[in-house]
Amino acid sequence: MKKIRNIVVVGGGFMGAGIAQVFASARYRVSVFEPSGEVRDSLHERVAASLRALGRDDSVAGDIGVTDKLGAAVANADYVTEAVPEKLELKQSVFADLERLAPKTAILASNTSVIPISRITQGLASAHRMIGTHWWNPPYLVPLVEVIPSISTSEETLLETMALLASVGKEPAHVRKDVPGFVANRLQHALWREAIAMVAEGICDAKTLDRCVKNSFGLRLAVLGPLENADMVGLDLTLDIHRTIIPELDRSAGPNPYLQEQVSAGCLGFKSGEGFRTWTAAERDRLREQLNNHLVRAQQARDKPAE
Repeated sequence: MKKIRNIVVVGGGFMGAGIAQVFASARYRVSVFEPSGEVRDSLHERVAASLRALGRDDSVAGDIGVTDKLGAAVANADYVTEAVPEKLELKQSVFADLERLAPKTAILASNTSVIPISRITQGLASAHRMIGTHWWNPPYLVPLVEVIPSISTSEETLLETMALLASVGKEPAHVRKDVPGFVANRLQHALWREAIAMVAEGICDAKTLDRCVKNSFGLRLAVLGPLENADMVGLDLTLDIHRTIIPELDRSAGPNPYLQEQVSAGCLGFKSGEGFRTWTAAERDRLREQLNNHLVRAQQARDKPAE
């Protein structure tokens, strides 16, 4: 395997800055390409504030290079990952530019959340060195990175990417088929589909639904995955339960009409103050703080050396 030292992140928003933070903290040489002057100017302080919140050396932020020149940013890159908005045409354009500007030996990765990698790299001559790496939000606290090769991605690109991510403390998961949503988002949104359907049907309100999840199987998920749970209770019991419950689950082929009605009415969740529930600024801040504190404690537990 080749030695990867120079990392370039395309996009300096929340995800891009967080990915840059992870690599810089592991002492890789990191540069960020970002066309927006406002985003460029704030990047170092955003990373430094994140590091301080984690109790880590914030001087690492100053080691990250920031530029608005893509060609200069990727000229000596060993590994490039884009973290631009989730728009297929934009990602395709970025990859076409990277294929032209980056060294022919550089690995080119996409941080898409749901778009199949083969769609992003379609028609490109060097798709063998292109791969999906779906980081989770926030990237410096959630360990999973889904690694998704397309049918054109080489085994060498896959193995080098997996090794690189493991070297910065991530949990790379090899997704063996390039399907929309990969693994974790397919599971997450299958749950959301059923949750929205139950609220729409009046089975319970949104607050009750969230309480049911957080105070039951949600408590187990960090330790016990769904298939581990099935094995634990027994596949015979699982089959008996499925005979009753599976026919009753929502089978919508598209977004639930209730969700579409909420969006049409301007009820967008936190950003508008009302979604499935109404939210005051204090409630929004409190929930964000609870989530961050939970993830920080989980990260500290992972970092704690075994006794």
